[in-house]
Amino acid sequence: MNEQLDFLAIGDIVTDAFIRVNDAVVKTDADGSNPLLCFKYGDKVPYESMEEVKAVGNSANAAVAAARLGLKSALLAHVGNDLQGQACLDELKKNNVDTEYVFTNEGFSTNYHYVLWHDVERTILVKHAAFPVSMPAMSVAPKMLYLSSLGDHTEAYHHEIATFITQHPEMKVVFQPGTFQIKLGTEVLKDIYANTYAFFCNVEEAQLITKNPTHDVKELMNAVHALGPKLVFITDGMKGAYASDGTTTWFMPVYPHDPFERTGAGDAFSSTVSAALLMDMPLAEALRWGPINSMSVVQYVGAQKGLLTKEALQQYLVQAPAQYQASPIV
Repeated sequence: MNEQLDFLAIGDIVTDAFIRVNDAVVKTDADGSNPLLCFKYGDKVPYESMEEVKAVGNSANAAVAAARLGLKSALLAHVGNDLQGQACLDELKKNNVDTEYVFTNEGFSTNYHYVLWHDVERTILVKHAAFPVSMPAMSVAPKMLYLSSLGDHTEAYHHEIATFITQHPEMKVVFQPGTFQIKLGTEVLKDIYANTYAFFCNVEEAQLITKNPTHDVKELMNAVHALGPKLVFITDGMKGAYASDGTTTWFMPVYPHDPFERTGAGDAFSSTVSAALLMDMPLAEALRWGPINSMSVVQYVGAQKGLLTKEALQQYLVQAPAQYQASPIV
């Protein structure tokens, strides 16, 4: 490919089967922590509905979000040579995501996850196929590389990605680590952290990454900055989100809404803010974009149906309440 991409997302792609379950109980510790989704062991548990959502996953969601916002977007991922794999490719193409770097692998099954949907939250049963992954040759680096969830067999692949990143310092790197990337640790991925332009995680993930149990968001942000990222974003669910450029810390409230199903809210926020930054928006304005796409996504089942076009998102900005602003905190 000779034409430069605006946005290249790297990460696993999957089909999610949403199984809605009402006959369950959520149990927590006395302080409300450590929630557990409980069924009666050995029983037959009725479910309300099942819906398949194709071509999702943190990076696939980001690629679709960028495409909806008008960027030339592509995904680097792997699928099996099966019906699910073809369906994922078709879905990406339908969403104007370039699939040149989505590779089909003989002898492998496309990732398929089961999502237990109870109330507005979800618990996901995951299994990542051990595809033979490697960084492909690219004649022109993208303007922005967005790295997120990969399976637990990809440590060497991460080093290849890190080499590609260091070879292209002009490229803006966004890192939204998934479970395995957090488990790998900051030392193994130090070259990625050191060259990251914008870093996204939630409060609990920030605590794991920095090995710091504090709930002081500014302290967590400073610890992440020390690893290398220039911009750090930490989300805190319905409480809002925080951002830091190393000098100023900002707070951004959620866009007013009642969630229906929360899958993909974090991906929508991260990818939308990233896209806005790529469009050369100031940080405070880019922050206003993210929660709107998150709000829209959680009105639907799955992580992509509610992703907005640039025009639709801007209309929400026009209608936003006066207090919907990023504000610096001390």
